[in-house]
Amino acid sequence: MRVAMIGTGYVGLVSGACFADFGHEVTCIDKDEEKIGALKRGEIPIFEPGLDLLVASNVEENRLFFTTEASDAIASADIVFIAVGTPARRGDGHADLSYVYAAAEEIAGLLDGYTVIVTKSTVPVGTGDEVEAIISRVAPEAEFDVASNPEFLREGAAISDFKRPDRIVVGAESERAVAALRELYRPLYLNETPMVVTGRRTAELIKYAANAFLAVKIGFINEISDLCDAVGADVQQIARGIGLDNRIGGKFLHAGPGYGGSCFPKDTLALSKTAQDADTPITIVDSVIKSNDNRKKSMVDRIVEAAGGDVSGKVISILGLTFKPNTDDMRDAPSLVIIPGLQALGASIRAFDPEGMNEAGKLLEDVTYCNGAYDCIEGSDIAVIVTEWDQFRALDLDRVVASLNEKTLVDLRNIYPLDEISGRDINYHSIGRPESSQQNINP
Repeated sequence: MRVAMIGTGYVGLVSGACFADFGHEVTCIDKDEEKIGALKRGEIPIFEPGLDLLVASNVEENRLFFTTEASDAIASADIVFIAVGTPARRGDGHADLSYVYAAAEEIAGLLDGYTVIVTKSTVPVGTGDEVEAIISRVAPEAEFDVASNPEFLREGAAISDFKRPDRIVVGAESERAVAALRELYRPLYLNETPMVVTGRRTAELIKYAANAFLAVKIGFINEISDLCDAVGADVQQIARGIGLDNRIGGKFLHAGPGYGGSCFPKDTLALSKTAQDADTPITIVDSVIKSNDNRKKSMVDRIVEAAGGDVSGKVISILGLTFKPNTDDMRDAPSLVIIPGLQALGASIRAFDPEGMNEAGKLLEDVTYCNGAYDCIEGSDIAVIVTEWDQFRALDLDRVVASLNEKTLVDLRNIYPLDEISGRDINYHSIGRPESSQQNINP
């Protein structure tokens, strides 16, 4: 099939490359001439493991193309995806749909024959109706259908998620549109991937409901970890104990400094605003949004407490800046709250992240960026693990202790087993694990 992908951001680029790898002919379209030029040269604007090789191989096989000119690609396409950004709108938190609606207007003037227009962007319920209305107004004679096909890609594992998905969700109001999307995803037939076919509004809401539910799980286990700190219980054992229940599942039950990224913060907020507008507030989601904001701020207090109540004049090493490992995404990362919070209290910050330092440099001030974990730690008073990159999971703890003036390590991701810490001359602090195992564990 011939596919046009409007937008070469995270979703558009990954989806376009994967569809091309399925054997379809895909043209990715973006108005940013610099970005398109870079993509044509094989330069990938985001860090996603394996994406550079996937793009290169499909460009070489003449299945994947990049352009700033939409006319030919849209006119010849069987399916046109809208994969533009929908950031939280300033002032009220609603999703900003201006890019989606602008894409719809552009598409309308270029259609030639029956085409399925699909929203891949995360959009509030009812957006497909408005896209349909725009196209009908601009091109009343056009033959088209509008469908919803939300993405469920995890940054750092997006290619695997696309090629081996838990499910495909298709929301459409015509069998012809459903048939086209079934054909598009036919390469997944051998995987027996379930396809959930619904009305368009239902599909739009599925995406928000899924992300909100996962955010609730994160918020829940984080608050349980606070209770564990207070009563001397172990949050990791609790997570395992409840996660083995098939009704609950173990994923997203890892205590930490709060969620971030491109999806959960804006999607929970957009769902909350949609529910308020419909006069059916979702108080659970509202509480999680507030809890997560407070969670990030409370990490500053944890670090100060671990430092003896005062970080003024101290040098603190931050290991990990991105909201999660295997990405360079800094959007709503906990580090963006933690670092300024510590600086406001008089601390000096050194930082290292394998992929996120370029983006962090645009968002944070007065941070010394280092060449590696040990370089970052050397001569600091305190080290704080904020993001659980693999290379932080097996640090030489003897070397870490020797490098730290105050021998204090704050592990906000619980990546070190307590028995590995036991017997070392280190002031180790983690989250929601027995206090007797966390502080002043000396030989």
